[in-house]
Amino acid sequence: MSKRLGFLSTKKYTNVDLGLLGIRVIVAGTLVLKHGWEKAFDFHTMATNTRLPFPDPFHMGVTTSLTIALISDFYCGIFVVLGLGTRFAAAFSFVSIMVAFITVHHFEYFGPRADHGEIIILMLGVLAGLIASGPGRYSIDYLLTDKKSE
Repeated sequence: MSKRLGFLSTKKYTNVDLGLLGIRVIVAGTLVLKHGWEKAFDFHTMATNTRLPFPDPFHMGVTTSLTIALISDFYCGIFVVLGLGTRFAAAFSFVSIMVAFITVHHFEYFGPRADHGEIIILMLGVLAGLIASGPGRYSIDYLLTDKKSE
């Protein structure tokens, strides 16, 4: 029976590092292209929009809050895609997104105000997984590690 279902075996075809690469590129790439891109290339408009101001949950100023979000969504997202400083970049993004989920979205997951609840939870879960696992072999972090100590 096991020979006929060999294609379902997890031992023969498992490549965790390839899976981590896919997760990094798809999830962090989405973060960069959707949220980071608008902050990076429309920063001035977002910082000066008085009709719909960017959230400033800690009253540090809109520009400061937007800069932190830009670093989180654009730069850290690129670092996660590349696998460069992955754990730090994922942790920075995790904290920033969690702050937004708590202070701006008020933990809304269900209901009419839950405009991004499921996406936020998915993003936080993936970032937490990358913090725990690291980027895998297909990353710049792996290329920079000392292979002799392995």
